[in-house]
Amino acid sequence: MSATVAILTVSDRAAAGIYEDKGGPAIEAWLRGAITSPLVIHRQIVPDGRESVAEAFRHWADEGGADLILATGGTGPSPRDLTPEAMEDVVTRHFPGFGELMRAVSLREVPTAILSRQGAGTRGKTLIITLPGKPSAIATCLDAVFPAVPYCLDLMGAGRIETDPGVCKAFRPKA
Repeated sequence: MSATVAILTVSDRAAAGIYEDKGGPAIEAWLRGAITSPLVIHRQIVPDGRESVAEAFRHWADEGGADLILATGGTGPSPRDLTPEAMEDVVTRHFPGFGELMRAVSLREVPTAILSRQGAGTRGKTLIITLPGKPSAIATCLDAVFPAVPYCLDLMGAGRIETDPGVCKAFRPKA
């Protein structure tokens, strides 16, 4: 059985077609390099804004069958960066450790990582993780947090993900 991942790019300019989406392809490339189990990936671009992002989260969690939603963009301090607020509107549980770790590893690369408001939470059997919009920051953050994702999905009753330990060594406790 395959896991389903929805990749959501949050960007006014990419949604309007005036900017090439680089975040969504960066996430997909990272996933395809790290995951060895069957995987269905859907990508969507939505404009910045609380309701547009919340609506996309709801769709993929409630109707789209996503086990995992990875969103890129909209986590900074700009007035239209409302991805964290949109996530607040839709998740039932928060996992602050994801955001804490992503900021910590990003701070090794750029001092502006403290401005990022990425995080994670669940809606039903869907794990939602918000990532920075910069493609290089996406890889940094996924490298850090993804080892916990497969086990989290297991505990939630979501689709199973296996990883290539040479790329991402997923942690699962020994039974």
